Amino acid sequence: MSVQPYLVFDGRAEEAAAFYEKALGAQITMLMRYKDSPVPTPEEMLPPGWSAKVMHMCFKVGDSVIFGSDGDGEATGFKGFSLSYSAKTPEEAERVYAALAEGGETQMKLGKTFFSPLFGMLTDRFGVNWMVVVPQ
Repeated sequence: MSVQPYLVFDGRAEEAAAFYEKALGAQITMLMRYKDSPVPTPEEMLPPGWSAKVMHMCFKVGDSVIFGSDGDGEATGFKGFSLSYSAKTPEEAERVYAALAEGGETQMKLGKTFFSPLFGMLTDRFGVNWMVVVPQ
């Protein structure tokens, strides 16, 4: 059994996927638009112009699988959770932290803690909270 996070990007899923490809080396393994669904979503259930938006996508970061979509036009926001990225080296942590922080907001700069040689927290440009850590 496994649990995958499902992120709703409020109409910015394709932009987020491209960002995570660049920042994390993510691989998009599946992307379906509302207009490509085998069971079409009724037009009245979506905001105007959303037929080309992402109904569902799947991307991998290392061995982790993350699902996402544009949602249905209702703003959601990301509160009460963070995604944690475990870097193999301090150099990797610094690179990933800097990439995720681009256009985002720093909560805790990367630094040494009692549990890690490097740990930091940030919110990326899509509002997703991240922790970047180098395990002991």
